[in-house]
Amino acid sequence: RGEGRGAKDPVAPSLFPLPPSLTPHPSSLHPPSVSTKRVALLRLCLARSGDKGDTANIGVIARSEAIYAWMLEYLTPAFVKRYFDDVCEGDVERFELPNLLAVNFLLHRSLGGGGTRSLLLDAQGKTYAQYLLAAEVEVPEGLIHADSRVAHQQEQRHV
Repeated sequence: RGEGRGAKDPVAPSLFPLPPSLTPHPSSLHPPSVSTKRVALLRLCLARSGDKGDTANIGVIARSEAIYAWMLEYLTPAFVKRYFDDVCEGDVERFELPNLLAVNFLLHRSLGGGGTRSLLLDAQGKTYAQYLLAAEVEVPEGLIHADSRVAHQQEQRHV
């Protein structure tokens, strides 16, 4: 299921300033009993990026099913559009890939015309994934250690 143009998305928490009308009320993000922490998205996800003409493509993969569920709610086209507001002049679309625990973002008109036409330092958007992974997000503390591969390795050490 793709989301994008014209879709109304919840606003993801972030460190960059948002107008008061776009800032979610803290109690609406997580129940009051859940302790949250700000971390770089890199702690929760993997990502890779590239280009198709003047459109940057960022694939983001969750490290666990719990993180994927969080990602669907908070890593929205609106979040990505605001985070890349200085380079993305077009719409941002999101496509969900639940079998891969991943989402794919298309950032239209974000590469200065594309590879051979662009004067940008990164005309193919190869650094966009790393830039997105540096975004700090507020998440329930339990998600930080929800990497199923890490949990499985730790279980194996204790057996």
